[in-house]
Amino acid sequence: MNLSLNRIPAAGVLAVCVALTSVHATAAVKVCTFPGSPSASLDEAVARDAFAQAGIAATIVRHGIGEGDDDGVSLKELDRTLARECDVIAGFPRSTVADGSSSKLQFSRGYLRAGYVSIEAPDANPQGAAKNTVAATYASPAQLIAVQQASVTLDLENTSALTVEAVAKGQAQRAIVWYPAVVAYRLAHPQRQFTVSAARSPYADWQLVFAFGPRTAAMRPRIDAALDRLSGNGRLVALTHDWALPAHALDAAASDDAARFRDGPAASRAFAQRALLATATADNAGGFIKIAADASGTPSFDQAQATHGKTLYSSACAKCHGAQLQGVTAPALQGPAFAPASNAHLTIGGVFTYLSTNMPADKPGKMKDQDYADIMAFLLYSNGYRASGTKMTADDARASTMKLNAGK
Repeated sequence: MNLSLNRIPAAGVLAVCVALTSVHATAAVKVCTFPGSPSASLDEAVARDAFAQAGIAATIVRHGIGEGDDDGVSLKELDRTLARECDVIAGFPRSTVADGSSSKLQFSRGYLRAGYVSIEAPDANPQGAAKNTVAATYASPAQLIAVQQASVTLDLENTSALTVEAVAKGQAQRAIVWYPAVVAYRLAHPQRQFTVSAARSPYADWQLVFAFGPRTAAMRPRIDAALDRLSGNGRLVALTHDWALPAHALDAAASDDAARFRDGPAASRAFAQRALLATATADNAGGFIKIAADASGTPSFDQAQATHGKTLYSSACAKCHGAQLQGVTAPALQGPAFAPASNAHLTIGGVFTYLSTNMPADKPGKMKDQDYADIMAFLLYSNGYRASGTKMTADDARASTMKLNAGK
């Protein structure tokens, strides 16, 4: 189950698949980029300059990372990649709200703040239902951001490029999308123009960094120092100028108390965002879901179904969200990022609707209604809600407009 959505794109201890040996001093470091990433050309350019500045011989490998399955590329797969085909990964997306605390990877400082934005196309002319439609990329943070908004209808697209195109062609009034995808689309279609505004969500704030495996971890301080020098002499600004978020979007995101990115060793463990790393091909991609965001009515549940929900979660959801709900390749489902103590955006009914429509990511909507209700009971119980003597049905969960707060 991948409630985060995108691939990309942390819980449970990942197996260490590589020997703790360093890269031979005379060998050129193999720097891989993600296949199909809209920022790949930028990632290559920054990698060449950063490694040259650090005095480290490097070659760019465009096909070292596999495409993964329809649910993306996992951290475990990246560990294996760094054991064989790649020494360093460029263009790795990081976010403080999706931290993979058990990852064996280490990360450089960020070289580009490249988050999610809301876009519209002034020259498009949406008609009918399209006027109330928001496009988002399936299995990505864009989808999670979109469903946090009140009473939205989603047009779920398989790729970020198609998400941008849905707005350009008038299929949707606006879109929540990864900003580098907007830049890449403009480069391919220079006649197209979009208005860009902040996507007001903690899930919107991301940075691109270099990821190092155990063999190359010792290089991280040298690359950090090189990025500092490139920043100081203006070269990094020149490289990233066309990809940088508009100033008004940055200001709005900062004033909205979005989760902030932290550089340095204290924040050197992270989450691989699945949908940035590969495209999704779920059966219901491109379909529509509707989600509520008003308040009142907490559904009751009993202890037995919460216990059964834990069993279902372990088999269908834990691989992405973690055995302890802390997040692996999808966001955490426990704690303030999921169920804040106050000022919640999501409702219980909204989360259940999303869960029962789109999860698990490999078989969306294929479980029994009551199984979804039992998983929802487990999530509520794990976030401080108390069990009662009444079993929660799918209809009860779906109808709830209570905001999702911890400790209820």
